Amino acid sequence: MGSELIAAAATAWGRSAVGILRLSGDAAADCAGAVFSPADGRPLRDHPPGRLVYGTLRDREGRAVDKVLGTWSQAPRSYTGEETAELQCHGSPMVLTLALEALFAQGARQALPGEFTRRAFLNGKLDLTQAEAVMDLIDAETPAGARVAAGQLSGELSRRVEEVYEGLVDVMAHFHAVLDYPDEELDPFTMKTVGKALTGAEEGLRALLATYDRGRRLTKGIPCAIVGLPNAGKSSLLNALVGYERAIVTEIPGTTRDTVEERCVLGGVLLRLIDTAGLRETEDRVERLGVERSRRAMEQAELILVVVDRSTGLTGEALALAQEAISLAPTLVLYNKCDLPPADIPRPLPAFPGELEISAKLGLGLEALGQAVAGLFSQGGGEAGGELLTNARQAEAAGRALEAVRRAQASLEAGVTPDALLTDAEEALSALGELTGKTVREDVTNRIFQRFCVGK
Repeated sequence: MGSELIAAAATAWGRSAVGILRLSGDAAADCAGAVFSPADGRPLRDHPPGRLVYGTLRDREGRAVDKVLGTWSQAPRSYTGEETAELQCHGSPMVLTLALEALFAQGARQALPGEFTRRAFLNGKLDLTQAEAVMDLIDAETPAGARVAAGQLSGELSRRVEEVYEGLVDVMAHFHAVLDYPDEELDPFTMKTVGKALTGAEEGLRALLATYDRGRRLTKGIPCAIVGLPNAGKSSLLNALVGYERAIVTEIPGTTRDTVEERCVLGGVLLRLIDTAGLRETEDRVERLGVERSRRAMEQAELILVVVDRSTGLTGEALALAQEAISLAPTLVLYNKCDLPPADIPRPLPAFPGELEISAKLGLGLEALGQAVAGLFSQGGGEAGGELLTNARQAEAAGRALEAVRRAQASLEAGVTPDALLTDAEEALSALGELTGKTVREDVTNRIFQRFCVGK
């Protein structure tokens, strides 16, 4: 069955050194060859697949617009599993526009977001975890996040899931073989065999689910609330960490009325920073709403930075806030404005376990802050880079598989018949199939590829 020919720019739109046009589908090489003239006079298709060829790119009127490199790949030995072609141009938006117009005039249509990778998935070149890893790799903001995505793209997570999947398939196949071919000399089907397989599946799925928190943090970041009393320097710290004036800073208490969110990498750890309104009692309705949001951000955070004005000291309110934060999540108490004389007030308590002196205004102490964050959230781990669950869809499917396996174990202990017990095993297989895409629903597939960019 043929596939519709699609084309798109595979590089970001805008001026750059190189711009790449990608085609996939029936006669992709012929379509590309209609707008690309190799310098040696031979059609693009007459050159070996995978070899870069130098030539001239022409618009729909046949006029030369650029000197480019072209290549093509035969199905199924290509990214999408279909015949593909690429034209590597200079990164001029006008050149790319003229070339796309010429390709569309030859019968190609504009590719939809993620359509190339979707075709790779549908043609069996990638499973669903690998397809998701493509966009995670594009979005990676830390070396660790890139390594996780690259590992998933290489199939490390798929292989880990497949081990559990195949273990359950073997048990079910054995049961049905014994049932359907009673006269064959097959090993007897015993409940001991089932129990061993279910225990292995349960251990594998439990260990897999345990990777989710780390995988999510590496790829999505750690929610980090910056809290403190008004004018402690919370917004100044946010600006210092992200490297530009993201939040308004004034000497007027209560300047920040709402949460301000930004991402940064600190100590090699990706943080989703949330600058909050100063926590205090107030009659101002708008500021009070901001304080309520600040408290919600603190309750949902996985790291809390409590900013204390060192020049005024750890007052009763600041102390109570620090103690509250420590009860909610890993917390670092930051004594800001260390460039100013400290308050001459005795400390009411011994030092907090994670306290540092900083000056957000001058950037002092931020390196030590990064080291403290890195110590709290180690980027290491026993798993290979890609053997981690990294999004809620994956974790939910693995969780349902684990629940089904545990139901099967409970049925085994209750002494039910094998056919009833294996119904739960079938549900576990179905959930694992959703994780990798073997049995995924169309709406789930659509939702996954909607986040992709055009040309990928």
